[in-house]
Order: sequence, then C-alpha cells, then structure tokens
Amino acid sequence: MVKQTAVLLLAACLTLTACSQSEPVPESTETSSQPGQQEDSGASNEASGQSPEDTMKDQTETPTVAPSTGDRQDSPASSEESGTSNDPQDPATEGEDHQGEAEPRKKNTDQGEQTEAAVMRYHMNKVYNIVPSEESAPEKVVLLTFDDGPKEEEMLLQLLDTLDKHDAKAIFFVNGYRVEENPELLKLIHDRGQTIGNHSWDHIDLKKENPASVKQQIEDVQQIVEQEIGVKPRFFRPPFGSGGDTVKQTAKENDLLFMTWSNGSLDWDASTRNKPEAVIRNVMEQLHPGSNILMHELPWTVDALDELLTQLKSKGYGFVNPEEIEPEMK
Repeated sequence: MVKQTAVLLLAACLTLTACSQSEPVPESTETSSQPGQQEDSGASNEASGQSPEDTMKDQTETPTVAPSTGDRQDSPASSEESGTSNDPQDPATEGEDHQGEAEPRKKNTDQGEQTEAAVMRYHMNKVYNIVPSEESAPEKVVLLTFDDGPKEEEMLLQLLDTLDKHDAKAIFFVNGYRVEENPELLKLIHDRGQTIGNHSWDHIDLKKENPASVKQQIEDVQQIVEQEIGVKPRFFRPPFGSGGDTVKQTAKENDLLFMTWSNGSLDWDASTRNKPEAVIRNVMEQLHPGSNILMHELPWTVDALDELLTQLKSKGYGFVNPEEIEPEMK
C-alpha cells in the first residue's frame, strides 16, 4: 500500500514539472513597460506590414532623404528648403553644390569669353561704312580712327583717357618710323585696350611706289608691331587715302582689311588748326550710320574729342569695337 502511494506521488511530480517547462511566457512581459507607445507602434507596423526594426530604420534615415516640394513648403525653416543638407559632410550634397552650380558657371563664363572674342558683328562695305552683319547689332554706330602716330605721350594719354571715359574703342593707324622712335607709346595704346592699324612705314603716297616698295612699306610695319606687342595689325589705311590695285593686293596678302574713310574731320586742314569746334562741326555735319571717322593725333583733336563723343551719344550713336569688324569687305 505504501509502495503504491509513493509511485502515485512520483508520477504527479513529473507531470507538474513537464507542465511548468512548456508553459509560454505571457506577452505582457515584453509590452508592459511602455504599453501606449508599443501598442501604437504595433498597430502602425501591422497596418503597414513593417516590422519594428523597419520602422526604426525608416525613422533614422528619413532626415537624410531630400523632401518633396510639398515638404519644403510645409517646413520653410528646414535646411532642405535652401537646398543644403543637415550633414555638412554629406558627399552627395557637396557634389551637387560644386558640380551643379560652380562648375557650369565657370564653363558658361569660359564659353561667353570665347564667344565674345570671336563675334564679328559688323563688316565694312565698298564705300568704307561700317554695317551690321547681324540683326542684333545696332545700326547707329561710328568707327573712330586716329592716324599718323604714335607721337607724344601727353597727347596720347589724353586721347586714351577720353576714350575710356566714354567706353569707346578706336583704331590707331601707326607709321613704322614713329613706332621705331616711340615703341613704348605703341605698347601703351595696346595695353589700354585699343586697336593698332597699319599706316605704312614712311607715310608716303603708295600709289606712286613700285610693287617692291609698297610691299616693304606695309610688311615692315606688320613686323615691327608684332615684335613690340605680339600681334599684327588687321587693318590698313594708305596715307592720304591714296591706294590702287597693287596696294590693295599687298594689303590682302598680309591679311589686312584695306580702308580709307567715309567721314572726314578735316582736323589736318589749315581751316581747323587750333579750332576744336571746327573739328566737331565737320564730323557732325557728315554724320550718318556707320560713319568711318578720320582723325589724327593733333592737339585740337584731343581738345575736341570729349565734346564730340558726347554729342555723338546724344544723337543715339554708339562706338564700334574694331575687333568686331569682319576681315573682308562686303
């Protein structure tokens, strides 16, 4: 009887032990610490099909994701609105800043400079007027030119200062013998952004010269100018406006645009000597769109220039940059 009782007690103990090991842990032990937060999170995760780990990952990564346009409007104070990242070391943002803005501006600037240097907006016609080559180029313009230099520094500086004051460019047609005497003045003209033209070496009537002399008179100037400033002239004006087939052909062979003028100031004539007002009057009386104005490095022309350019602008005229004139007559 005692033995039977002991067996029953042993069996009961084994049964109780087995039940205790197989009983599941209550769910409340994982969620009871923050029931409201975990329950809300759980409901949200279940509805979206995401696990809590996915939600935490999303919450961590969201600040680094660029928001939509609507997000920027809803949060105007956010750093994304200004196009910058919260992380100053964000490599993607740094790449966008430098490649999306700075580099294109540099390229555009470079392209703009190249285009500006290459644009030929005007050409010269057969009566030596300057004519627009494209519709966007203004028609009411004049070409300013000064012959027979370079002579004196003081006079030249006044001319250059007046041109700068009016933001005007001109061609300075130089003689070779004067360049040889005053190479520093040639460099001054070039350094101040003005254009050098060829006016022969000795200022003689080339129409009366033989072909060999014409060639030497023109080409020696090309050579000395290039030697002093590094570039050859592109424009040629014969002394006294006296040319001919030989002179024109020699100029062409040296890539020079042959020209005389279409508006004479007569500043070289005795009637205008020491009379700046006469220089101005002569130019204004002949004024027309495309005027190719002949002037010289003379004291009364220097005195007249400021008022002359002022009057030209008051009439609606601009000043052609010689570098925008095509190399061939049309």
